[in-house]
Amino acid sequence: MGDRWNVEVDRAICIGSAQCVHRATGSFRLDSAMQSHPVDPETDANGRILDAAENCPVEAITITLLGTGEPVFPPED
Repeated sequence: MGDRWNVEVDRAICIGSAQCVHRATGSFRLDSAMQSHPVDPETDANGRILDAAENCPVEAITITLLGTGEPVFPPED
């Protein structure tokens, strides 16, 4: 069994670019305020979701390991 992630979008900094929606189709959605939300905040590790986080223009997406809270993205310095 693989890693499970907790995916969050910081609505205070999300600008609604929809890059995450396009990079990880089906994993993110925009609400009526044009802000992103993960469709399933607790999900299996997924390269498309990581790609979406890495390419968010304002770095609004964080990913942590479910259970431990260890950061996946952004990585700890």
